Amino acid sequence: MQATSANSLVAVSSLREFFRDAFHTASEHQKVGIDEQAEAYVVNVLTEFSRAESLYERTSEGLRIRPLAQMLADALDAPNATAQHRALQRLGDVSLFVAGFFARSFARRLVDVDYHIAMGGNAYGALADAMQRSRSGRTVAALYGQLARCFQGLVDALNEVSEMSYRHSDADLLRLYEIWLKTDSRRARALLERLGVHPSRQGGAVLAH
Repeated sequence: MQATSANSLVAVSSLREFFRDAFHTASEHQKVGIDEQAEAYVVNVLTEFSRAESLYERTSEGLRIRPLAQMLADALDAPNATAQHRALQRLGDVSLFVAGFFARSFARRLVDVDYHIAMGGNAYGALADAMQRSRSGRTVAALYGQLARCFQGLVDALNEVSEMSYRHSDADLLRLYEIWLKTDSRRARALLERLGVHPSRQGGAVLAH
């Protein structure tokens, strides 16, 4: 695989290696504050969902990402604890990946990135609570607790990974401002300020001259 940056083309020997290095750099830059176990978990999610057959599900209309509300319904209606945990994990993982890599695509949709952040964070939080009640699951509970608490920061880090070679247009500035308003993303604010825009909740965005 080849990963692009603003001024160079860097070859990597595997997709997992690329995601590990890129995400580690981005998470440190975004000050996400997760441990090595959580970082490895996110890298596994990225590697797994880079294959379309893992992210998408086969439906009568073809391959689709199932709506998050349906995934939540699966968790609530699960026949047993194991199935419920699996459904919550799937909900959290898909929400994280989609919010991290497809944030720009939400601009003209009814469901926005903040919805994915809320659903994913709550799914990981519910999974952490469920695991905490089991002695054998307490270590895993701590992992999911980290993912729940740091979900916004994780999304910011994944946004950074996905936009390594992306140039922002005027429309993207508006989209960044909208994301900042809805999620209070530190990364979106930093990007706006780097591009000469100082966001304000009271008076809109001020363009620096």
